[in-house]
Amino acid sequence: MNIKFLTKLVKTFFRSIMKQLTFFCFLLCMHFSAKAQTDPLTQVHGARSQGMGNLRVHGTDTWSYFNNPGGLAKLESSAISAGYDSRFGIKELGTVDLVGAWKIKAGTLGFGVSRYGGKLFNQQSLGLAFANKLGIVSIGGKLEWFQTQIEGFGSGNSLIFSLGGMAELSPTFSIGASISNLNRSKISKDSETRLPTGVSLGLFYSPISQFQIHLEVEKDIQIKPIVKAGLEYALKDWIFLRTGINSNPSRLFFGMGLKSNQFSLDYAYGQNQALGSTNHLSLGFSLTEK
Repeated sequence: MNIKFLTKLVKTFFRSIMKQLTFFCFLLCMHFSAKAQTDPLTQVHGARSQGMGNLRVHGTDTWSYFNNPGGLAKLESSAISAGYDSRFGIKELGTVDLVGAWKIKAGTLGFGVSRYGGKLFNQQSLGLAFANKLGIVSIGGKLEWFQTQIEGFGSGNSLIFSLGGMAELSPTFSIGASISNLNRSKISKDSETRLPTGVSLGLFYSPISQFQIHLEVEKDIQIKPIVKAGLEYALKDWIFLRTGINSNPSRLFFGMGLKSNQFSLDYAYGQNQALGSTNHLSLGFSLTEK
């Protein structure tokens, strides 16, 4: 038998075995650490929120579509935003997002599309949200299609429902909550592995108009709670400084933002002692001049 043919056959068999082992390891990681593997589903989006410590609950911009759909009801005007996240200097861990919100008589409509990963492993989502304000309460829901794709093993598709809201108890103090994957959707119809279900509770306090204090607790059913704290200070009406901290694992965040009547530019930097640094950039455009 031809030696070259045998060599090629052995290499093909070895690659097949390695793919099987890779897929097995992936499923094992999904079972024990699903949160870390399911971007963009579980990640906080938008450089403003990330600069204050990956805050989720009290955002009041277009990125609320991903983080807490109830926050869309507090938008002053229709807007559209785009963002990019670079994690630990690895291209395959990057996320690209596009999100928008439209003010209508009945409330606020939102849409979002996101893609995470590279050629071998990637996840993407596409969905719609609706939010409305009822007295002191802003509440919203989101329905999205979520796909996980692994080269050589196909893809899994899911429909996910998320809910969130906040209550403004005074002009300077509010509370809020967000629940992602409320229906506990599975990674695919052929798998028993469920996508993460996360609950976030948050407090917001603004002692003066230029200064905001945020405190949150985030709990995924498969991991320990994460405590988050963040600050934002407005140096001027158009420039903002931000910082935040997380537990489990310990992480530090810094950020800044520039804002005009119609445009916004935000940058955030995160530091994880074990893994390295992350960089986040967001651009926003208001469709109606304020």
